[in-house]
Amino acid sequence: MLDSYLPRTQFESFEDFVDNFSISVPESFNFAYDVADELARNEPDRVALIWCDDRGNEAIFTFGQLKESSDKAASFFQSIGIGKGDPVMLILKRRYEFWFCLLGLHKLGAICIPATHLLTSKDIVYRNNAADIKMVVTVNDPEVIQHIEEAEGKSPTLQLKAVLGLDRDGWYNFSAEMEKVSDCFTRPVGESAPKNGDVSLLYFTSGTTGMPKMVRHDFVYPLGHILTAKYWQCVQDGGIHLTIADTGWAKAVWGKIYGQWLCKGIVFVYDYEKFIPKNLLEVIARIGISTFCAPPTIYRFLIKEDFTGLDLSRLKYCVIAGEPLNPEVYTQFLKKTGIRLKEGYGQTECTLAIATYPWMEPKPGSMGKPSPLYDIDIVNDEMKSCEVGEEGQIIIRTNWRIPVGMFGGYHRDQEMTRRVWRDGIYYTGDMAWRDEDGYFWFVGRSDDVIKSSGYRIGPFEVESALLEHPAVMECAITAVPDEIRGQIVKATVVLTKEYAPSNDLVEELQEHVRKLTAPYKYPRILEFLPELPKTISGKIRRVEIREKDKESKGAKT
Repeated sequence: MLDSYLPRTQFESFEDFVDNFSISVPESFNFAYDVADELARNEPDRVALIWCDDRGNEAIFTFGQLKESSDKAASFFQSIGIGKGDPVMLILKRRYEFWFCLLGLHKLGAICIPATHLLTSKDIVYRNNAADIKMVVTVNDPEVIQHIEEAEGKSPTLQLKAVLGLDRDGWYNFSAEMEKVSDCFTRPVGESAPKNGDVSLLYFTSGTTGMPKMVRHDFVYPLGHILTAKYWQCVQDGGIHLTIADTGWAKAVWGKIYGQWLCKGIVFVYDYEKFIPKNLLEVIARIGISTFCAPPTIYRFLIKEDFTGLDLSRLKYCVIAGEPLNPEVYTQFLKKTGIRLKEGYGQTECTLAIATYPWMEPKPGSMGKPSPLYDIDIVNDEMKSCEVGEEGQIIIRTNWRIPVGMFGGYHRDQEMTRRVWRDGIYYTGDMAWRDEDGYFWFVGRSDDVIKSSGYRIGPFEVESALLEHPAVMECAITAVPDEIRGQIVKATVVLTKEYAPSNDLVEELQEHVRKLTAPYKYPRILEFLPELPKTISGKIRRVEIREKDKESKGAKT
């Protein structure tokens, strides 16, 4: 399958990869028909998806069964008036029906808008009106259903609602309707057929600042994730891959469908209500996961667990994304598993842009080198390429080539699009520096960098230092205004269960950071919290910490 889109699939070195990697884009590409259905036609009994939940339920789907179910989903949507270009929001947690719906919407040429179940009625109203959402499909969750119904009166474009396995006034029972419709859906032709440049996905970014933006992706977008799955996650033909992600997060399509099936891998979905590290490890061992991807938070909890008695022999490759990898996490995971974590970097707006690839020796804390599809640089305020060791903003140059998988702009917001993407340059808003070997090192978002007494302090370095202390489970570094220094460093810390907040611990952590970093970087303020504020994708919301500090006029230790 992959070979039809790549002139070469095997490379001898990273240099060979950079020089010779390319993706062939067909004139009319639709992942549902040209990948999922093609696999069903050639190998209908090949396993595509393994699903289990935390209550002991399990299900296995072959590509033949996926074709049947996605055809039914397309038939159902079409029968109630959903067609090409219609926006449909999916709030389906980790339920396997998400894959039926996503593929079915692709077949129709409709716009899929994945969303988290954590949205309030206010959030849903905003999304409904921003995207003119016509239909919502949701899990059978009373709270989610209530929020959708509360939003309905303020959402004039919302016409249709469906829920999994529930009969309710004003709603379609999605599960029952799937039994009534045809399991054979004919690919549209002519004007009714979706085109490469049509919108297939809209993602509301979970952003650390401001209202969510609508990231627009077209039907070619899945091909960009060949990089993600084949050359970073190292998904194997017939191997079982697990990416930890709710389907409302863009990370789900990074790791739970597109690239993995292009590689003929098996997607494993672990559907849990509450994350329990021990349970996840047991599932990885029992299922025989071969490749694994998760954000740093997951790994931070995993390394605190006892791996004794777990058969992880089938686990061959592990990668990390979402936020920078702290070296201490890398070291502890290597000790427990013998596996070197490989970091990757990208945004909802693109695919994998920077990564540590198989031919590269990982450097703990570095995200790796630019992907061959992307023309990436680090520039200073004068737009000059930064010298080795000099901090600047990561940019993507697109004036000569727009990478396969790059977003098409922010939906209905040309001003915001121009703000970040102008004159052939996309400004990521992320700060980094480059070492003498060409590896990129993340510093922080441009608005997270702290300027204290003339020094620039990146949150990541201080956070990494704190995480080496056994008392620290998680932490976030932010700036607090200071009359003398301009800004001072604040650490918001979540402690491990063996420790409790105290003034002695504050001093111990401050001294710990002084020893591991330059003295001016230590946190002059520490606050202990039971948990950190995060986006739906698991990223720390430092902006929320800063806003609370402003409200309280300074945090206390």
